[in-house]
Amino acid sequence: MLKRLIDDHFKLSEHGTDVKTEVIAGITTFLTMAYIIFVNPSILSESGMDYGAVFVATCVAAAIGCLIMGLWANYPIAQAPGMGLNAFFTYGVVMGMGYSWETALGAVFLSGFTFFLLSIFRIREWIINSIPMSLRLGIAAGIGLFLAMIALQNAGIVVANEATYVALGDLSAPSALYALLGFFVITALAYLRVTGAVMIGILGVTLLAILLGHNEFGGVMSMPPSIAPTLMSLDIAGALDVAMFSVIFAFLFVDLFDTSGTLVGVAHRGGLLDENGKLPRIGRAMMADSTASMAGAVLGTSTTTSYIESTAGIASGGRTGLTAVVVAALFLISLFFSPLAGSIPAYATAGALLYVAVLMAGSLAHADWDDATEAAPVLIAALAMPLTFSIAEGIALGFISFVAIKALSGRFKDLNPAVVVLALIFAAKFLFLD
Repeated sequence: MLKRLIDDHFKLSEHGTDVKTEVIAGITTFLTMAYIIFVNPSILSESGMDYGAVFVATCVAAAIGCLIMGLWANYPIAQAPGMGLNAFFTYGVVMGMGYSWETALGAVFLSGFTFFLLSIFRIREWIINSIPMSLRLGIAAGIGLFLAMIALQNAGIVVANEATYVALGDLSAPSALYALLGFFVITALAYLRVTGAVMIGILGVTLLAILLGHNEFGGVMSMPPSIAPTLMSLDIAGALDVAMFSVIFAFLFVDLFDTSGTLVGVAHRGGLLDENGKLPRIGRAMMADSTASMAGAVLGTSTTTSYIESTAGIASGGRTGLTAVVVAALFLISLFFSPLAGSIPAYATAGALLYVAVLMAGSLAHADWDDATEAAPVLIAALAMPLTFSIAEGIALGFISFVAIKALSGRFKDLNPAVVVLALIFAAKFLFLD
């Protein structure tokens, strides 16, 4: 009876799969993305948030997103707090712009709510089609470079310098050596297609540091920490400040394109697109993402988004939402491993950040470098993010440079109202609000 109910709800037979295959796919997907359990609390806690509460919020927000995606949208796509956006939350909004983490959570909620409205009224297609590919590539690469800068800084490989702004740190220091070792191991394992390469690298470096006396072991399992320090702590009123517009837009923009790109890419890999090459139930999938982001903000974590690591589950045979439900269950089980998460040092996650940066910076290869009007905005957006330590500023400068260069080159046909309006808004912000 239960098997029949599962088959009817997820349409397993229709998709040519079964419960065993979906469970294996769910476990595979979880192993490839479980590093977020360790990395997200490590990054967000630097903003002043309670580490244990963020750990719980990360697991629960991911479980909520996966459950909605699996039970309602019926896609084998997993969700969790997104890399890049969590770094922007801490280093850009809180530490860089001086806002409280409560206000930053308010901005995450508002961006999720806006995303939800765009999904309901089907405006998302117009927005996605309005943004030039060159800007999308530059922004994706910029986020990768931003993560790389954070990783190198956390490991002490790059340090501050009054004369040159940045300089090479002490590579003989344990933190630098462990970070580089983790990066080398993760990259090699990923090349060899080892499932869970990132998580293996993080745990391996942590274990080695403990054995050599450079890190303390806090245990493996316990009851979950309290989520009270972050639960319902978001400050929506504070996030409505005019100066926060670019922050909310950055959260929204990155989540929108990250989600849409991941959904289409994963669906294509799994043969889930219809005869017209479109993704059925994309509205439900988008609303699952936006709802998870709002729930995550209420719980106490940065933007929740769809994970490209879902392709690992697809490759293992996952074709329905049952895969995502299995991932959700594993995230909930992870709540009891908080001591292990607390034992992970920053340099152990630095290698993982650097590896993710490599993947995201790869979008530069797809830019049209023979057309200066396309290549220049890509480079401006990509470089601005790590150098200004802000995803929002990088997006803004990318839009402004794209419109200015195209207009001065007489390439008005490459411009559309949405891009021009956004560029003018960003320019006005720099001129009159900063």
